Amino acid sequence: MAIHPIDFRYGTVEMRNVWDEENRFVSIVKAEVALAQAESVHGLIPKDAGDEISSNALTASLERSKEIEAEINHDMMAVVKAVTEVCGESGRWIHYGATSNDILDTATGLQIKESLDIIEIKLKKLLSVLLDKAGETRDLVCAGRTHGQIGVPTTYGLRFAIWASEVSRHIERLEQMRPRVAVGQMTGAVGTQASLGDKGHDVMVTMMEILKLNPVDVSNQLIQRDRYAEYFMFLANMSTTLDKIGVEIRMMQRSEIGELEEAFGKNQVGSSTMPHKRNPIKSEQVCGLARIVRSFIEPALLNNTLWDERDLTNSSTERVIFPEATILADHILNVMIKVLEGLKFNPENIRRNLEMLHGVNMAESVMIELTKKGMDRQDAHEFVRVASMTAFEQKQQVSEILSSNPEVSKYLKKDEIEGLLLPDNYIGTAKWQVEYIIKKLTPLV
Repeated sequence: MAIHPIDFRYGTVEMRNVWDEENRFVSIVKAEVALAQAESVHGLIPKDAGDEISSNALTASLERSKEIEAEINHDMMAVVKAVTEVCGESGRWIHYGATSNDILDTATGLQIKESLDIIEIKLKKLLSVLLDKAGETRDLVCAGRTHGQIGVPTTYGLRFAIWASEVSRHIERLEQMRPRVAVGQMTGAVGTQASLGDKGHDVMVTMMEILKLNPVDVSNQLIQRDRYAEYFMFLANMSTTLDKIGVEIRMMQRSEIGELEEAFGKNQVGSSTMPHKRNPIKSEQVCGLARIVRSFIEPALLNNTLWDERDLTNSSTERVIFPEATILADHILNVMIKVLEGLKFNPENIRRNLEMLHGVNMAESVMIELTKKGMDRQDAHEFVRVASMTAFEQKQQVSEILSSNPEVSKYLKKDEIEGLLLPDNYIGTAKWQVEYIIKKLTPLV
């Protein structure tokens, strides 16, 4: 019976397949095969042994490896014995010169490489969706908010462009990070490569060329975990961007705001007791699972503080955090793409909220114009501030209060003030910025 929600609720098939038991076993065997091939190239084992191992090793089974592990209580040696059994006389060369983590960490490098390939495709899909939304809403003026309070106007197009720009940086980070984290090693018991004589470095380079991984420059028994910590911080950073988008969607779907809403199926149920509910459950799921992904940063960092040339405290941790963090990060990336694709806009509510304060939120535009016309900037700020507070308290039109002020009327007529209070006239370069981002980032997708 399944226990972990990844088994039945969260996760995509392709990412689960990367981190399942079977692919872990296959990745380990691939690393053993590549080692034997490299050693045969450099004359450490007979060429026919390398060929026989290449032909037969992948017929070894996970089930047999588990049977052996139950007897000997060593997972890596169980794989070695299982592979040895299917490789005939050449099996005696399996794992020659290697220590467990040469193979295990190299297998992890293969899984990281697969994972990043999947995530990169989806990040580019997310970027494409955000750029499409930015273009669609380029002219959709809405209330900007700071501290949860309505401020001067912005556009939905600019919001999507900002998110698109952030996602593009994650794509850039992924590309920069890949050669540092998708790595393997063949350094021996404590990193000296003594078991391979003077061929150690050459064997490692050839082995990694076969696997299409980068070799480490230098290491001890383990690949240094600062590399993996960077991987987990990338997943957390990416997940936090998804969290941020989800928070905004949830805020804008609040009943009293109602500017956006997630797609809601014809037969979808929002509440077991309140039949009217249309909840942003997908965005909430993204926000919730992002917390889990971020929580793996500390154990990932602590895995770099091992004793001497290594201890085993990282091993149990990584068996948990690699699959969970990667599968959950990929899952919420997938969910957010679908949320954004199905996002619904409510233009009437967007306009209602934009005009809710009857011009008070446009006070900055009046202050700026007064300063342009010759008033001291600080005086302009004070006149407009007092007028705004009065309008709030007495529920008056701020345009009436400002136009009746003799100091203000020296510089601006009433119709000029009313024009300055129109939100569509005060969005600066928002449209241009959207067009700029679309033009700049479209080649990435």
